[in-house]
Amino acid sequence: MARLDGPLAETVVVDLSRALAGPHAAMLLGDLGARVIKVEQPGTGDDTRGWGPPFVGPDEDPVSTYFLSCNRNKESIELDLKSDDGRSRLTQLVRAADVLVENFRPGVLDRLGFDVDRLHELNPRLVVCSITGFGHDGPEGGRAGYDQIAQGEAGLMGLTGPGPDEPTKVGVPIGDLLAGMNAAQGVLAALYEREKTGAGRVVRTSLLSSIVGVHAFQGTRWTVAGEVPGPIGNQHPSIAPYGAFACADGQLQVAVASEVQWARFAELLGLDTGDPRFARNADRVTNRPELTAQIEAVLATGGRDEWLERIGAIGIPCGAIRSIDQVYEWPQARSQGLVIDVDHPVLGSIELPGSALRFDPPRPAGDAAPADGTPGTAAAGSGAAQQAGHLPPPGLGEHNKKVRAWLDSLDA
Repeated sequence: MARLDGPLAETVVVDLSRALAGPHAAMLLGDLGARVIKVEQPGTGDDTRGWGPPFVGPDEDPVSTYFLSCNRNKESIELDLKSDDGRSRLTQLVRAADVLVENFRPGVLDRLGFDVDRLHELNPRLVVCSITGFGHDGPEGGRAGYDQIAQGEAGLMGLTGPGPDEPTKVGVPIGDLLAGMNAAQGVLAALYEREKTGAGRVVRTSLLSSIVGVHAFQGTRWTVAGEVPGPIGNQHPSIAPYGAFACADGQLQVAVASEVQWARFAELLGLDTGDPRFARNADRVTNRPELTAQIEAVLATGGRDEWLERIGAIGIPCGAIRSIDQVYEWPQARSQGLVIDVDHPVLGSIELPGSALRFDPPRPAGDAAPADGTPGTAAAGSGAAQQAGHLPPPGLGEHNKKVRAWLDSLDA
């Protein structure tokens, strides 16, 4: 059982994290070819092994689909970090690793005897990635962080939902996922720096910083313009028409992001382009309810698929609103390697969501680019090629013997 080579081939990552942010970060590094060794509490393992339903597999050995979502391309070893054996094995892992990922509350790793100074004493080249809920310092740095709490505290729920009386969380744990992505990005930068300096460093991120970091134009509405944005459902706060609209048999989405697009869209729907309420984007945003009513009155005369074809034909971005099952059956999603096949030790052959990244095969040094200027062949970059070699999420302690034997061989 081996991973295909990738940009991080021969990089060793020790994953001390649990739940989602840290495991997601480590999984992203595994997707890039790193060897990820997940350290779990004996007997229970990562918290997410018990998160469900849904569970799948035999009643005597149920598997959490939550755990499956964030632990592909990893090996699992059980270590009690409060025991002498556990600390000894972790010491070996630290010496052998390039990266250590942890999302303990601030101070926990220190109390286990592995503060940052100790880690870099054991391995000066180690990149340490620390993910917390609200930051490792500051007046509330010690708070435990769970995604929905962070979504509320970081203002995201105040921007999401049908209206101001119904603050709503995002449908996935977006704070955890963003923190994992930021962590992986920071690790990659630190590894690149290490090639020049020879020394590792500590990379820190948090759920709070990751959510605030994607406030984008909603943040500058307050910091620059002094406006407090609120939720407006499935419409864009600064562009109109841009959002979800009802038609005869459901909803579709339209994004009219320029005046040129507005002129084409209005002509298609027979709207009055001379109406001063809708002359410019700022006017359309101000008069959004009236504009929406006019658009939906026209869309009600036809079905979704008909309108998507007609709107798309004039170059206006538009789309359906798919359910999750429809996404994973969509040929376009599959063509991008977004569905992968793995052979799970309990469940057998299963499909998992795939990586968001694809790489063309490396070009040998000195090779000229193809005559047509493309970076690689379509076959080489196909979704099918990208899913080869992925490891299934591991069973608890599945690699105890293998990892221990490897560590012992390093000390031999």
